[in-house]
Amino acid sequence: MRLTILGGGGFRVPLVHRALLDDARRDAPGRVTELVLYDTDSTRADVISSVLAAQEQGVPGAPSVRIARTLQQALGGADFVFSAIRVGGTAGRARDERIALGEGVLGQETVGAGGVLYGLRTVPVAMEIAELVAERAPDAWVINFTNPAGMVTEAMSSVLGDRVIGICDSPVGLVRRAARAAGIDAELAEYDYLGLNHLGWLRSLRHDGRELLPGLLADDAALAGIEEGKLFGGRWLRALGALPNEYLHYYYFRRETLAAARQAAQTRGEFLQEQQGGFFTAAAADPERAHELWERARLQREETYMADSRAASGGWQRDSCDLEGGGYDRVALALMRAVSRDERTRLILNVRNGGVVPELDHEAVIETVCEVSAKGAQPLPGAPLREDQLGLMFQLKAVERAVIEAALGQDQDLALRALALHPLVDSPAVAARILDRAVA
Repeated sequence: MRLTILGGGGFRVPLVHRALLDDARRDAPGRVTELVLYDTDSTRADVISSVLAAQEQGVPGAPSVRIARTLQQALGGADFVFSAIRVGGTAGRARDERIALGEGVLGQETVGAGGVLYGLRTVPVAMEIAELVAERAPDAWVINFTNPAGMVTEAMSSVLGDRVIGICDSPVGLVRRAARAAGIDAELAEYDYLGLNHLGWLRSLRHDGRELLPGLLADDAALAGIEEGKLFGGRWLRALGALPNEYLHYYYFRRETLAAARQAAQTRGEFLQEQQGGFFTAAAADPERAHELWERARLQREETYMADSRAASGGWQRDSCDLEGGGYDRVALALMRAVSRDERTRLILNVRNGGVVPELDHEAVIETVCEVSAKGAQPLPGAPLREDQLGLMFQLKAVERAVIEAALGQDQDLALRALALHPLVDSPAVAARILDRAVA
């Protein structure tokens, strides 16, 4: 089976490869035997290829790795296409975040003004990819990790339908941590999670027919041991009656997070631009040490994840068990197994609504628990959403759709609407200045 990774020079590609090697060690049937990397930056692709070469040493049956020099070559014959592109690179992200902070609002790459600007750049490229996949690899399944993941998946689904599925590692980590705090194996847990990408809530956690979430929310000691408890605090979590995705910290504690972001010496984008630039330069000069350099940079990246939100909630350090990296790689592999081998499983994915949230139309992409098989991902029904949850989802869905329309139609009025409607942008005048600076 052939897997093509678009954005094959991306820093986190070795995590996907590591998951594929686990399959090779078990000699799993129907596993990936060929991995094709494509990236617009050939130097980065070559560096990542060096990391993979070191990583696969001593693993019998490791998938062959090939670098494709054109997108058409990369897509031909692919069974799965993993899209993890970054239009504008880390420099684009750093610029987005600085423009937003310069106007006194948050601008993380998927949240706030930064997410809107990133979406405006990314959607046209994602649509070109979707159309080329439909032409060159019509039977392939596309797994989208390109951010903003929900928005990009919805845009691509207008071409590829249900054959594009979005994935994210945030819900996986949330369920894993909640299960650990509740004293159960995450693999044996049943759960109800619903929302949009980076805007969802874990609303139920069950084991052997017992509902565990209320007890977890009432236990301050248990909550203090997980990231969500440290981020949001037990009192607010009990008021919510749910465990929110970590990215909701930007919405619930916007004042504190904005203050922390403005006080920081670097934005997250600036940190990654400097760190990853240093890694790729050093690894290109010394390919023999590429894997060692990558592992060191990966650990530092995980240690500094969501630093602004952690600074705003007490400045705590991440637990060692949350520093493994990945999560999305395991979701991607589980998704491929389920589809290619008909190994039925349940995963939290970004898929078309299909009536799960009756207040949204069927084509709206949501993030929820899905039953996955050879037929694809089928979203499962869940409990009704509360008004506060629906309200945020409605507003963010309006923003996402305005971004898609603006990007495809090159319409600055719609781009302004998208920015001004975002709950983290507090004035149309601010939105207009952000848009003008971004265009300039």
